[in-house]
Parts: sequence; structure tokens; C-alpha cells
Amino acid sequence: MRRAATGMLVLMAAIFVLSGRYLSAHPAWGYLHAFAEAAMVGGLADWFAVTALFRRPLGLPIPHTAIIPENKDRIADTMADFLRSNFLTAQVVARRMGTMNLAGAVGSYLADPKAAQDTRIRAGAGDLAVEVLESLDPDRLGTQVRSGIAAQIEKLEIAPLLGGMLDAMIADGRHKPLIDKIIRWAGLVLEDNETLVRDMVHKRANAVLRFTGLDERLANSVIDGLYKLLAEVLVDPEHPLRDKIEEGLEELAKGLREDPEMQERVERLKSELLTNPAIADWWQGVWERIRARLIRSIKESGGAGPSYLGETLGELGAALRDDERLQMQINRFARRTAVGIATRYGDQIVQLVSETVRRWDATTLTERVEGAVGRDLQFIRINGTLVGGLVGVTLHAGSQLLRWM
Repeated sequence: MRRAATGMLVLMAAIFVLSGRYLSAHPAWGYLHAFAEAAMVGGLADWFAVTALFRRPLGLPIPHTAIIPENKDRIADTMADFLRSNFLTAQVVARRMGTMNLAGAVGSYLADPKAAQDTRIRAGAGDLAVEVLESLDPDRLGTQVRSGIAAQIEKLEIAPLLGGMLDAMIADGRHKPLIDKIIRWAGLVLEDNETLVRDMVHKRANAVLRFTGLDERLANSVIDGLYKLLAEVLVDPEHPLRDKIEEGLEELAKGLREDPEMQERVERLKSELLTNPAIADWWQGVWERIRARLIRSIKESGGAGPSYLGETLGELGAALRDDERLQMQINRFARRTAVGIATRYGDQIVQLVSETVRRWDATTLTERVEGAVGRDLQFIRINGTLVGGLVGVTLHAGSQLLRWM
């Protein structure tokens, strides 16, 4: 664009010289000559104005030129003040965040199967997570994470969140493997506690049964019946007991979302757990195991993270996408967090901008600004050349008209 603007200026100079030789040949040459003359004046004036923004025209020490390099510190402070006053205020951030459904957008993305398969995003996040987890002190980080999680969980209504996640699992059929695991777990528990079951039967049997030895047969029958029931439920996807379990899960999810009494019980249990010292000690050990396992799994997978990460994120995304109440809670939390960051750290953020611009040397600042807006500035030169030419033709026509009058 700079070459185009300069080429147009050179063209106007050539037309000016050529038309000057034929002024007496025909009156039209006068108009062309006036157009070229005024176009050169306009083009040169705008060239000077555009060049004076970034450097000294022709290297001459003309006052009020090289405006950007000479005033880069003042420009940095002005940019910082502009950002602080117009973008990083609590009112602006709250208004912008209020129009955004952040939770819904994140949920839709995470629920998309393509997001779970995006290894580049997972690899980048994995590398960053490893660096953070390895660089921070484990004990201190564990304490901070524990305190932070406890504070946020205390503010968050857990019951609707659990209900929404349970609804999403049931809708996608992901609760069926969970039921299978519960049945297998029940079988293992029964196997480990057969002696306890037999003792219970023996204690509750009357003297006649114990005298005849029928209490042992009764205990065996009870245990065999339980094993048989668990096996039938495990192998039969249409077993009525499965339907009962699923109905119970649906009622539990509905109660978590809609029953104030159940929600109050869950919140009370949550508060008791958060204030229990044993839970704090347990969490300290859990955090360190989670930390070590995360680092190991991310490294072993080449930075992509464990294979179940995508499935877990997908389930979370479905809950965020479909539960409007959960979206409202998370959006409110995100809005309050953003407003708090803008209020507390707005000055530091804009100071970072100001100090970064101040550290640039004059050449770097000039190149970056000129690279961003230079193309449009060259259009100013082209427009100045054309508008100057039209003004010249108008003035020439006006002078000719006055002469004839």
C-alpha cells in the first residue's frame, strides 16, 4: 500500500510536468494540470502527516514529528488508563458476564465427542498441569487446595449438582455399569461376611431349630438365595430388581433437584464433613495420591492424560449443558469471580500493559503499531491525493468562470 500511494504521487508529478507543456494547446490541459498540481499538494501533505506519526520525515528534526516513538511512555500510560476506566471496572465486567452463558457454552463443548478426542488440547493442558503440579510445594499446595475447595463447596449447592449429574447419567445409560459394579460389590461383601450372616441366623433361630440343626440349613439357604438373586440380577438386564434400582436412582435425582428437605439434609451433611478434622487429614493424603497419580498418568500418556478423562469431561459437559439451574449457579459464581478479579487486580493488570509498552524500544513500538494500522494510513495518502486533485479542478473551474464573467 505504501508503494501504491507513492506510485500515485509520482504519477501526479509526471502528469503535472506533461500537462504543463500543453497548456496553450487546449483548455482541457489546464484542468488536468490543476488536478495534478493539487493532487501532489494533497498527497505530499498526507505523506508528511502519516510519516510524522512514526518517524521524522526525511530525517529532519521537525518539531512534533516521530510522535509515537517520542511519546511511547505517555501512550503506555494512556492505554493503561483507558483499559482501567472502560474495561476493567466492576460494572462493565458484571454487565458483560451477565449476558454470557459461560457454563452452557463450556458444557456444550465438553459434551461434544470431538472435544474428548482433541488430543492437542488435552496434551497442552496435560503438560501445563504437570509443570504446575511439580513446581509447587505439595504440602502447601495441598493445604491451599483443600481450603479453596472447602470454601467453594461451602458456597455451592451440592444437591442440585448431584441430581443433575445423576439425571445425565441415567439419560445416557451410564448408570447401568454402575449398577453392575454395585451388584458385584454386594456379592463380594456377602462372600467376606458369610460367617456374620450365619451367626445372625443362628442367634435368631429358636431352640428347636438349633437342636435339630435346621438353623445351619436355614443359614445356607439364606446365603445361597442371596447369591442366586445377585447372579440373576447381574446376568439379566431386564430383571425387575434392576428396574427398582433405576426407579430409586430417578427418585433420588428428582429429590436432589426439587425436594427442599432432602437438599437441606445434603447441605447439613456437607457442612459436617467439611468441618470434620478427620476429613481434613484424609483429604491431605488423598490430595498427595491424586497429585502423584495425575503426574504419572499424564507423563505415561505422552501428555494427553488418562483415557477416561474424555468420558468424565463429557458427562460433566452434559450436566452443564442440560441443567439450567446448574448453569445459573456456575454463571453467578463466574461473574462474581470475574468482578472480584477486576476489582482487586485491575490496577496490576493495566500496570502490566503499561510496563510492557514502556519496555519496548521505539523501533519495536513503531513497527508494531505501523504493522497494525499502516495499511489504512496509506489509504489516507491515496485519498488525500485524489481529494486534493478534485479540489484543484474545482478551484481551476471557479477561476475560469470568474475570468469569463
